[in-house]
Parts: sequence; structure tokens; C-alpha cells
Amino acid sequence: MKCILKFVFGVLLYSLLYNPVYAQTNYTLQKALQTARANNPYLKTEQLNIGIAQTDIITAKLRPNPILNNQSLQLMQPSQFPASTDWYNGQNRQVWWQLTKPFQVAGQRKYKIDVANKNVSFAEKNYSETERHIFSEVASKWLEVWTAQKQLEIIQIAKSNIDSLVLTNQIRYKNQVITQTDLFRTELLSKQYAIQYKTALQEVINRQNELKFLLGVQEDLSIDANDNFLFTMHQSIDSLLKQSLQNRSDIQTVKSLIDVSNSNIKLQKSLAFPQPELGFIWNPQNTIPYFGIYATVDLPFFNRNQGEIKKSYLLKDQAETQLFTIQTQIQTEISVAFANYQLQQQNLESFNMLLQQSQTILDNVKYAYLKGGTTIIDFLEAQRSWLETQQQYYDAMQAYRQSYIQLLYATGLINQLAL
Repeated sequence: MKCILKFVFGVLLYSLLYNPVYAQTNYTLQKALQTARANNPYLKTEQLNIGIAQTDIITAKLRPNPILNNQSLQLMQPSQFPASTDWYNGQNRQVWWQLTKPFQVAGQRKYKIDVANKNVSFAEKNYSETERHIFSEVASKWLEVWTAQKQLEIIQIAKSNIDSLVLTNQIRYKNQVITQTDLFRTELLSKQYAIQYKTALQEVINRQNELKFLLGVQEDLSIDANDNFLFTMHQSIDSLLKQSLQNRSDIQTVKSLIDVSNSNIKLQKSLAFPQPELGFIWNPQNTIPYFGIYATVDLPFFNRNQGEIKKSYLLKDQAETQLFTIQTQIQTEISVAFANYQLQQQNLESFNMLLQQSQTILDNVKYAYLKGGTTIIDFLEAQRSWLETQQQYYDAMQAYRQSYIQLLYATGLINQLAL
């Protein structure tokens, strides 16, 4: 009776966790990715980099401020004052007013703006690459919750079957149809399943909490167990590779970085030109006004921005090398992911016959046992074999779906699922 009460309690607890009536949100994979795109805390942090890059455009468009300079000289010896004048008289003072403005030459302002614009584009592409990584993590975690729920369901089914047999065997033992050993063996398996059920239930809760963090939500959630997110992929590996080499976010990020490097080379070359400063001078000396023109420019004998120019070329070489490396990496990743996807698909298909056989064996052995045609050992072995086959099937299903997620990640198509 205690086993039955525990089972009923477990079913009620499971219903509380997964029944949408209790203000739970049911997530398909696509909905989970869309929610993560809007609420994931890492993406929110990364998105600020785009705004930070956009502020550099404002800075690049600003022109140098004019410079106001004042120099005042006061005659300090009264004996040198002109007759009938005091110290504050203008004849005893010289005042220098200078208003100048630096000028950006050789397209310096234009190249600063261009570099800033290219950096915004780079930040946007880099954000897409961060999305690709986050979406892969979210999809894998969603799949972990899905698998944990399935494992919980099959343990629940197995426990329900064995608990019903416990009730039957209790009556049969009371009527002296079976031995006490048969009853104890049945009850022992029921208790083992009860422990597995609690462990599986906690596993579901743990994986759900991890998924909630990645989605950036607080409310309880559940996984749509009926979501068949394996969208049709008719493309061959060659077309997948070609598309990835053109559109994958990390490729776009590095190409954008090369654009930044090209613009930066132009900027650093323009900064090799001196920046002149021009203006006017107003200089009343002892009440006698003077007017002049001010011009200054540094002579580029030593500093011609050689270091930054060389660095700009090295940064471009680095970006181009990185592009070649990523292109090679993509070819390897897609080749491995596609082969693994096909293998896991074949493994999963081979399980269909095993599931049918294990269910047929269990039904036949259970019927034979209840009719006295076989022993409790045969039934318990058939029950364990059924559960192991079910668990192996969902392990294979998880591996298959995970290989599909990895293929979506390798090709960059996973970003499109969140749209």
C-alpha cells in the first residue's frame, strides 16, 4: 500500500511540474531560441557593444575645438611708469589674445568616420556570432530537458506496471498461488524504480532551471515533448559547405574585420601628415594695438606614424590569416557534423524493431507469468530488458537530435530558427 501511495504522490508531483494549467510556459525549440534571443543575459551584455561602437561614429564626426590663448604682461616697476600713470593704466601693460584652430588634413576626419562605421558593422557581425554560440547552447539544453522528461516518463510507465503487479502478487501470495520470494522480488524492483523515479524527477528540475537561466525567464517552464524540430534538410554537404562559407557569422565577422583593417590603413597613413594649427592674434602693447596671424605645424622629421602604419598592415594580415583558418575549420566541422548526423540517423532507425520486440516479449512473458507458465525471474528480466531498451532508444534519439543541432550550428543555420 505504501508503494501505491508513493506512486500516486509522484504522479501528482509530476503533474504539478508539467501541466500547463499551472501557469507554465510550454516551449518548442524554436520558441526557446526566440525567447533566448530577446532575454538571454549574455546576449543583452553583448548587444551593448554595438551601441558602444556607434558612439565612436559620433566622436569621429567631431571637429577639433578652437583654442583661445591669453597672455598678459604687467610692468612691475613704478619708476618705469609713464608720467601721470598708475599700475592699472593700459600704458603699463601688454595683452596677447590668440584664437586658433587645428585642421585635419589628408582626409583624416573622413577615414576616422569610415573606421568607426566599419567597427559598428564588425560589432553587429560579432553579435551574430555570439548568438550562434548561445543558440547552440540553448538548443542542447532544451534537448537535455526533453531527454530527462522522456526518461522520467518511461520510468513512470515501468513503475506503474510493476506496482500493479505488486498488488496482484500480494493477492496471489495471500491466496498461496506464489511464494513469498516472488512477492519480495516484485516489491524490491518496485522500490528500485521508486528511487530511479525520484532521481529522474530531480534531473528534470535541474535541467529546467539551467534552461530558464539561458532563456532569461523566471516563470516555470516545460518542454513540448511532441516538438519534432528536425526540419527537412534537402541540401547536400557541398551546398551546405558553400552556403556556410558565404554566410556563417564567424566568416562574416572576419570579413568585416578585414574591412576595418583596410580602413585603418588609410587612417594611419593620413595621420602621418602633420596637423596644422591656424589662427589670429590681437596684441595691444601699451595701448598700441597689433594684429597678427598665427600658424604652426610640426615637422615630420622623426615621427611619421611609422609604428601604427606597420601595425595596421599586420592587423590586416592577421585578419586574412584568420579568415583562411576559419574557412578550413568550417570544412572540417561540416564534414564531421554531417557524417555524424547520418550515422546517428541510421542508429535510430535500427531501434524501431528493438522497441517492438522488447514490448512483445514483455507482454508475452507477463501474460505467461500471470497464467503460471513461467517464473517471476523471467518476468523481471523481461521488465528490465524493456526499460533498458527504452532508455537506450531515447539515448539514441538524443544523440540523433544533438547531431542535428551540431549540424545546424556548424552550418550557421541555427540563427535562422530564432527568427
